[in-house]
Amino acid sequence: MKNILTRQFSVFSDCGRIYQFMLDIYERDWRNGVPAPFFEYAFSSFARWMDISYSYKNRIWEDNGEIVAFCFYEDPIMDIYFSLKPGYEELSSEMMAYADEHMPQRNGERRLILFGGQTALINAAKELGYYSVCERTDMQFDFEDVLDYPLPEGFHFAKPEEYDMDKIGKCCWKGFNHEEAEGAWAHQYEQNEYQRQVAPHATMELDVIIADEQGEYACYAGMWWVPQNKLAYMEPLCTIPEYRNRGLAAAALSEMYRKTKKLGATHMTGGFNEFYQKIGYKPAEKWTYWKKG
Repeated sequence: MKNILTRQFSVFSDCGRIYQFMLDIYERDWRNGVPAPFFEYAFSSFARWMDISYSYKNRIWEDNGEIVAFCFYEDPIMDIYFSLKPGYEELSSEMMAYADEHMPQRNGERRLILFGGQTALINAAKELGYYSVCERTDMQFDFEDVLDYPLPEGFHFAKPEEYDMDKIGKCCWKGFNHEEAEGAWAHQYEQNEYQRQVAPHATMELDVIIADEQGEYACYAGMWWVPQNKLAYMEPLCTIPEYRNRGLAAAALSEMYRKTKKLGATHMTGGFNEFYQKIGYKPAEKWTYWKKG
């Protein structure tokens, strides 16, 4: 017999339990919600871009002490996500009502992020007056295929035991185009990279970094290896502007493919842009975005 209780998320006691819950309900098309590293990556990277000051609004549903549903926000704070264990679809209306009344807003608006297959939640959103404003499909690389792009001349893979956190920060700063709007590198990413380093399930030893002949980092690909789901969760990926369009990102993902396939991975995450499709990624999870009229 189900005995459902609901309560607010606790930063100090629930992060590990939420990670395990997301492991347990994971499906490759994200029909039950995001994979476990999605939440941990955002939460552990708060120093740079994730505002956790509203985390008390995140809500948990439990059945006899077992987490069966979770409603949370990411960045921006108005983006609301739902993780729901199969067999508990009857909680959809209650979860949606909670989100509609209590989850954070920005300028009076919030946006629901729902994935293909979250039918009960989508129907509950519609009942409350939400409508779909856009959608996208992210891609994954299936390890039944082969990813094997060569490293361009003049570059080399940095050794994991020699990774330089300051250089990683600089690469991310330039690679995500912060220089254009926020100025030259001045160690702005140090705290962010430190937070990822100490995240409980980060696997930085599996990161792939490509350096130029002078030893400067040109391309960085981060890895969160999830053996329970045979998932190579790739995040983030960037190439500094002066070295783009030379095949560095494809070479980095090829090396990451080789590393994680040896460990038993069956698939690796990517994004939705054309680059992934060109190197052999295939459509995997459908994101839909909903707002209220």
